[in-house]
Amino acid sequence: MTTDLLSVASDIVNLALKSGATSADAMAISSKSEEVTLRHGIIENVERSESQDVGLRVFVGQSAGLISGSVLSRDGLQRLVDRAIAMAKLAPPDPYSGLADSDQLAESFPDLDLLSSRELSSTELQGLARRAEDTALAIKGVTRSNGASAGASWRDAAVVASNGFSRKSQRTSFGISASVVSGEGTAMERDGDGHGAIHFEDLESAEKIGKTAGERTVARLNPRKISSQTAPILFDRRIATSLIGHLLGAINGGAIARGTSFLKNDLGKTLFGPSITIVDDPLRLRGLASRPSDGEGLPTKRMNIIDKGELTTWILDLRSARQLKLPPTGHGARGLASPPSPSTSNVHMEVGARSPAEMMKDFKRGLLVTEFIGSSINMVTGDYSRGCSGFWIENGEIAYPVSEVTVAGNLRNMFAALEPANDLLFRGAVNAPSCFLGEMTIAGR
Repeated sequence: MTTDLLSVASDIVNLALKSGATSADAMAISSKSEEVTLRHGIIENVERSESQDVGLRVFVGQSAGLISGSVLSRDGLQRLVDRAIAMAKLAPPDPYSGLADSDQLAESFPDLDLLSSRELSSTELQGLARRAEDTALAIKGVTRSNGASAGASWRDAAVVASNGFSRKSQRTSFGISASVVSGEGTAMERDGDGHGAIHFEDLESAEKIGKTAGERTVARLNPRKISSQTAPILFDRRIATSLIGHLLGAINGGAIARGTSFLKNDLGKTLFGPSITIVDDPLRLRGLASRPSDGEGLPTKRMNIIDKGELTTWILDLRSARQLKLPPTGHGARGLASPPSPSTSNVHMEVGARSPAEMMKDFKRGLLVTEFIGSSINMVTGDYSRGCSGFWIENGEIAYPVSEVTVAGNLRNMFAALEPANDLLFRGAVNAPSCFLGEMTIAGR
């Protein structure tokens, strides 16, 4: 793990230019990770990986070739260059592909505190997983473990391009999860909890993860079926993030350029109520998806994707921006062997005024959705249908758990009716509070 990644990336780019490439960029990554999984106190799996890889993209005119490899010697890099150039010469030209212009590149790189000095041994990881599982199994009604795990990872990456961009970055991550079962036979129910963070000290305790996993599972015991009807729906914050995901998919520059999104004509229009603001913040300190520049070397910035209900931007990388004749938005993300594509960073929906409990007080009867099972979502029309489970609400209170339910509607109508609660927690790259969605169609027994 001592390879100078900037030198590797720079060397392979220079080799590509000397071998006939018009332009090139490269990513070199060194990573290591370890994860421990156990069940009922017995270790089931210990996985440790270490790798060093390089990915190269070359252009011959407007045609591109991409390749990746793990042999970082000069001969190994030259073989990758030769293959990538051969691939580019066979590929059809793409008038929208290519590197950023030099005046588009990021010039400053704020420190986002993405590297922890803490390292965890295998014994420490085992201890975290064991504490999470023991706490979950101690909850009355939990009958068995479905597994608990803890892991840690470190990544060092360098990106170099022939347009002058050169950048090295490092990041760490830690995670704990637990899943347990309650009940017996055909009456068993399963649920769990987990959390990930850049810094170990930001990670929720193993005991909290286990307690939440156990309590969630026991609460699902003895679910009932409900009849088909229309009723108000509340999405728990755990799954309300999926609504943001559907929005981001619909405003992805690739989908807009292809004309395959139900929102393709809605830039600058009002999609949500005036209380809704959805933020993309790549510069959040210790954010799981924070980045001072995107995968194409462009600067990033905080922006309101939805500002007081209005759709303000598409999510664009360089290619989709060129197709749409718009400025790029700094959302290009790339992998070792994949071209850049539009991708957001840390996204969240800002909170509303009411708590979920206050929202439910308005329900004479309705459904609190806590888990999805499968989906049927047409991103061309916005039609929405998902299997789910959760809790039936009567007279403003949770009455009993329910399962084998499907909720259906249209995303455009759901966005317009949405009201966020005030219970936002930052636990992932995409975060949302619980969301009230008005009345939707419920298919039950």
